[in-house]
Amino acid sequence: MRKTILVLSLLSVCMAATAQENQPDSTDVFYKHLDLKEIVVTGLAGDTKMKEMPAPVSVIRPADLAGRTGGNIIDAIATEPGVSEITTGGGISKPVIRGMGYNRVVVVSDGIRQEGQQWGDEHGIEIDGAGVHSVEILKGPASLMYGSDALAGILIFHPEPVRAPGEIGGSISTEYQTNNGLLTYSLAADGNLGGWIWNGRFSDKYAHAYRNSVNGQVANSGYRQRAASAMLGRNGSWGYSRLRFSYFHLTPGMIEGEGDNFGYKPDLPFQHVRHFKVVSDNTFHLGPGNLKFILGWQQNRRQEYEEAADEPGLDFRLNTLNYDLRWQGTLGEDWKTAFGLAGMAQKSDNLGDEYLIPAYGLFDAGLFATVSKTLGAWTLSGGLRADIRWLHSQPLEDRFQEFSRRFPGISASIGAVRPLGEHFILRANIARGFRAPNLAELGSNGEHEGTFRYEVGNKDLKPEYSLQGDLGLDFTSKYVSVQAAVFASRIDNYIFSARNGQVADEDLPVYAFQSGLAHLGGGELGIDIHPIHQLHLSSAFSCVYTREKGGDYLPLIPAPRLYSEVKWEITHDGHLFNNAFVSLNLDWNMAQNHFYAAGGTETATPSYLLLGASAGTDLVIKGKRRLSLYIIASNLTDQAYMPHLSRLKYIGVYNMGRNVSFKLEIPF
Repeated sequence: MRKTILVLSLLSVCMAATAQENQPDSTDVFYKHLDLKEIVVTGLAGDTKMKEMPAPVSVIRPADLAGRTGGNIIDAIATEPGVSEITTGGGISKPVIRGMGYNRVVVVSDGIRQEGQQWGDEHGIEIDGAGVHSVEILKGPASLMYGSDALAGILIFHPEPVRAPGEIGGSISTEYQTNNGLLTYSLAADGNLGGWIWNGRFSDKYAHAYRNSVNGQVANSGYRQRAASAMLGRNGSWGYSRLRFSYFHLTPGMIEGEGDNFGYKPDLPFQHVRHFKVVSDNTFHLGPGNLKFILGWQQNRRQEYEEAADEPGLDFRLNTLNYDLRWQGTLGEDWKTAFGLAGMAQKSDNLGDEYLIPAYGLFDAGLFATVSKTLGAWTLSGGLRADIRWLHSQPLEDRFQEFSRRFPGISASIGAVRPLGEHFILRANIARGFRAPNLAELGSNGEHEGTFRYEVGNKDLKPEYSLQGDLGLDFTSKYVSVQAAVFASRIDNYIFSARNGQVADEDLPVYAFQSGLAHLGGGELGIDIHPIHQLHLSSAFSCVYTREKGGDYLPLIPAPRLYSEVKWEITHDGHLFNNAFVSLNLDWNMAQNHFYAAGGTETATPSYLLLGASAGTDLVIKGKRRLSLYIIASNLTDQAYMPHLSRLKYIGVYNMGRNVSFKLEIPF
């Protein structure tokens, strides 16, 4: 009751919930809300002002990212309205947008979609958070932009911007966390001389077993992460050309709820996850627009070590070639247009002596065209895309049968935005999305190590098709900013796995993939109140409700959530301390009693409340920022809790207890 009263008292001050992540990077906090509508985001027909986007978009600014912490980049964005995460301990997180994750969320980094083993429960996102400058979150079907898989939305991780001509610089940053002894450092340097641009970064991170008030230290939850990246490019009057390289290596322990390894070095079982990427990103000025050509190659190698530290059991190697050729610009009377061809080719091999999915080859291509036009007070946008995906599975002894499938898909979208007077903006959008089944859903047959189950695919599955409507209303005034968005979605052939009552070897429950008609609905509501120059009272509420045909709830749906914050901006443009602040936040995850109970697949999850606080400042000497310091405390009351989307919930392992993070960045 005390927790409820505490939350409601803060909510009564904040009135509801907010999406403060949409505030721009401005030194004048008092007028941040006035600049909100001028933020440029990734639109269907190229860069678009947020005020002209018919579907919900959130932007996380660099200053907001710097004041957050976690074990990975998904932890840092998971407090955004409508965003949650599927977690495995402190080091592995998968993004979820409005109740959908895995292959229904497309992650974009370095201009191409990140392709790893996103179908798997214990596979995270292979991106170094230290190199992420800002994040865009596009909610709702976005198949027009990236083809299959973007039913829930897109996460776009933007790299650090190019320096001004004639500048060379860099930074050193480090972080320490008290709970799991996490220690990370990152070194970066970049420059822009004579039209040549370049940058480089190296990051290292390691953590020992984390602790909570019930399990104590969680055995084998430590991990090690290393990452490196570089870019070389050329700017000219003709456009630009950039070549990017990146390498990511994560070694996490696989938590089984028992054991005595609490150190930094993971013990059996553990994984090696490596991701290599090379991207050629080119833009050429052509007529009234730009011709963009992106070609990328990436290799994801995931090895699981179960019996011996020098011989992997499961060993997946996935090679992906991404291509994107498009023209975008303005035609006729201010018709913003984009059209082109985009897709990818993949080859996946099994190199170990244990198997879960068959080796396969994949190729897809999509032709698309989008348009945006302002007519009076209305801004209209829409488009059409046709995709085709070919997939061929390789046979293997008696375990996997050879099969081939072809998945065609049509995606479409139409939306409108209209200002209503001086303070309101109305948004509406209808979109049809498309997702082809992945190989795990079609052909898996084996023990999924780390998930405590045996998985069986269904090669007769059909593609998912979604039809979603979005409606939003924004209000902006001198002292209050409000954002409200609701959505309703129908998904044909929605694919999920559920226990079928059978038991495989070692008493593992059997999970089989199936599909059905699904309905999802929900939304986000937010408010940011700044009654005086330095004070911000904000709160954000989000929820998703689902039903499958026949009345069952869908699995892996996050509970309704309320995130509230009181923030005091102490100084801006100070002579010694700049951008100094202190804040207090409450994270209330309500009970999830709408779960998929068939076969004992899921159980209910009780509510929990987390209390956090943070403070930060820049140190300015002789008019220049010399360092930035942040102290971020989470779960101050050491609450024992299990999120509904925690994979460790079903082996009795709780999430991390009280934790204090110290972050330091020194630019040069």
